[in-house]
Amino acid sequence: MLHFWSPGLDPSHPTACTQPERYALQVIARGTFLAVGPDGERLIEVSIPTDAHLFHAHEAAVRAAMELNAEGRGPIDVVKLELEIS
Repeated sequence: MLHFWSPGLDPSHPTACTQPERYALQVIARGTFLAVGPDGERLIEVSIPTDAHLFHAHEAAVRAAMELNAEGRGPIDVVKLELEIS
């Protein structure tokens, strides 16, 4: 069976990813990572990368970093994480 797309890039199946890599946003100046706050409306900084908001697609993480940098909230960079997915 051939697969021409990855479920991780399919918006109708966002939790059915096949790749163990994820991407986080890092605040370069402080070495912290960005997560969505408990209120769901603001970003907070966390020290542990796995506590950050994790993106399934590199393109989505880059787009978010570019938007935050354009707003003057950076410099923000994208960091690739290798996770154990079970």
